[in-house]
Amino acid sequence: MMHTLDPRALTGRDNYKLMSGSVVPRPIAFVTTLSHDGSVINAAPFSFFNVVSSDPPILSISIARKNGIMKDTARNVLSEKELVVHICDESIALDMNETAAMLEPHESELERTNLTTVPSTVVSVPAIQEALIRMECKLYQHIPISNDEGKPVSDLLLVRIVQYHFSENVYDPTTNYILMDQLKPISRLAGNDYAKLGERFTVVRPE
Repeated sequence: MMHTLDPRALTGRDNYKLMSGSVVPRPIAFVTTLSHDGSVINAAPFSFFNVVSSDPPILSISIARKNGIMKDTARNVLSEKELVVHICDESIALDMNETAAMLEPHESELERTNLTTVPSTVVSVPAIQEALIRMECKLYQHIPISNDEGKPVSDLLLVRIVQYHFSENVYDPTTNYILMDQLKPISRLAGNDYAKLGERFTVVRPE
């Protein structure tokens, strides 16, 4: 028997629970941005995140607003047009989780962690040195998402990769492949749950 539910009859919270529990596992974008005056490095994880295009190289990050107010990451990206997206791996998972705390705009989430920063090469936003993969990005398009009452509730950011940085431990320059066993990425499930890479299997595509 299937349970059939009308999302229009559910609250936004209920829809979130069903979607975040169904669309799994989700990759995690660990994002750094700079405040408008350049004094604060903001860091935050987002799991409504994926690849959009490879030519040009575009990523998507959806950032929910809180009571209609933009989060620091979205506001900084719209203001400065730059960000760094890091891929979350097992080694930085606990520090990444610390940056999910709701702080004031003048506070840096990185101060709650043992992470350190390193200058980027194309954008002005510093990157997280411990991350095995980081991608310097610039804003490509901002799409505000509104609810049925016309109230903006999320900010969908399409961002273009302008520079890659791969640890030598996770990148094979001879094949241009990422080494999954060395990367050890983590993914978001629902609630407080995450997943490791786990067992993999191969299925050859039909011609």
